[in-house]
Parts: sequence; C-alpha cells; structure tokens
Amino acid sequence: MATEDFPIDVEQRGNVVVWTIARPDRMNSLSRKTLFAFGNLAREAVTNDTIRAIVITGFGEKAFCAGADLKERQGMTENDVRVQVELYRSELGPIDRSPKPVIAALNGVAFGGGLELALLCDLRVAAAHVEVGLPETTLGIIPGAGGTQRLPRIVGEARAKEMILTGRRVNAETALAWGLVNRITPAGKNLIDDVIEWIAPIANGAPIAQASALWAIDASFDSSLEQGLLLESHAYDKTLVSEDRREALEAFAQKRKPAFQGK
Repeated sequence: MATEDFPIDVEQRGNVVVWTIARPDRMNSLSRKTLFAFGNLAREAVTNDTIRAIVITGFGEKAFCAGADLKERQGMTENDVRVQVELYRSELGPIDRSPKPVIAALNGVAFGGGLELALLCDLRVAAAHVEVGLPETTLGIIPGAGGTQRLPRIVGEARAKEMILTGRRVNAETALAWGLVNRITPAGKNLIDDVIEWIAPIANGAPIAQASALWAIDASFDSSLEQGLLLESHAYDKTLVSEDRREALEAFAQKRKPAFQGK
C-alpha cells in the first residue's frame, strides 16, 4: 500500500503490474518522494520475471498527474529546483528505458510533468474526460522533463509548438486524432480493466522480442536510417536464438497459442 514516504500503490494483476500515484489531495503531483519511488520500482521491475508489462495511473478520476508539486517547490531555491529537475531524468529515466512495455492509463488530467510522465511511456490510454497539456511557458518556464523533445516526436513539430507556446490543453478525442494517445476507454468501462484487456497480447507475448523491438525503435531516433537498420538487425538476432521463437513455431504447427517464457 502507498504511504507518505512511498506514495505509489503497487498491484500485480497476472503478468501486469499497476503503479498508482496515490496523492489525490495534491492532484497526484510529482513530489520528490514520488520520483524516488518511481525510480526504485522501475529498477526492480527489470529483474522481476513475473512482470511482462507496466501500467502507470493516478488515484481517482480527477488527475492522472498534475505535474510538479508546486507546494513542495514554494520553499525551494533556484538550485533546489535544478536538483529536482535532474531527478526527473535520473528517477524517471528507468521508465523511459524499460525493456518491458510501459502503458500510461490516463484517468484524469495530465498537465506539465504529468504529461511528460505519460510521454515516457510506450503507449497511452485515456478516459473520455481527460485533458492534457504543457502549460509551462504560461508560467514563465519551459517543460523540463523531456516535453520539448518527446512531444514533437509523437505529434509532430507544428502541433508540439502550438501546445507548448500557447499552453493549449487538448481533450481525449483530439489527443487520439493527433496520436498523443493510442486509445480512449469506452464510456462505462473501468479504465484499468480496459487497459489490461487491451494489452493482453503484450502481457502474454514474447518478452525478448518485445524488449528487442522497443530497443530498436528507441535507438532509431538517434540514428540514420542505415544505422537504424543495422541496429534492427542486431535486435532481431536476439530473438532468433530465443526459446520463445522456437515455441512460436511449434505452437503454430500444433495450432495452439504459444506459451512464452521469456527465454
């Protein structure tokens, strides 16, 4: 259970672990303790063979995460804020680099660092009432947890500049149309239940293949096409020698679903 010192609730449902930011009184904002909790959980998940996928959400229906804990920041010096921003990189970085797929389940608004947390994830699912935005420039700063880099890669340069420079908030339907979210949970359906059902192919899939695919895709952003194709070849080779690949072939021949073991 979540505590004041470790404000993230952890629940494992089969091969999927759900991390819920449990700070509803602070709009599930990212305090220093929340950042450290995410870092610890992400590092531990890498070596936990019972986890195939990670879902990140917020408590309640009002906020996924409203970004930085502004109450906490009130007493910070400029240098304290610099240290805090660095924690976004050091403690949320393991989520960004996770070899296991990470899905943001947006149960409510995701503003500022909250949207940046969602952008770290591989996939995003939103409840129908969700709004997202990066309002930092309206507060005299800029996104400091990767928003200026990740948002353009997902929605394109023009839309990212519009959102960042105007502070525009977009609703779930617009976010879906722009590719900012992958899915909107149907009205009347529980968000987490919907997400877990939707990612069943991931939770029951081949972990080595998924990790290799994620690595190849992420590496492509820092490479030329030629280099990216070479990286893809290296990633493919990891799957070629896996037991999961042989299991898939046997299952196909036997007309059954494969039972992947991550080996």
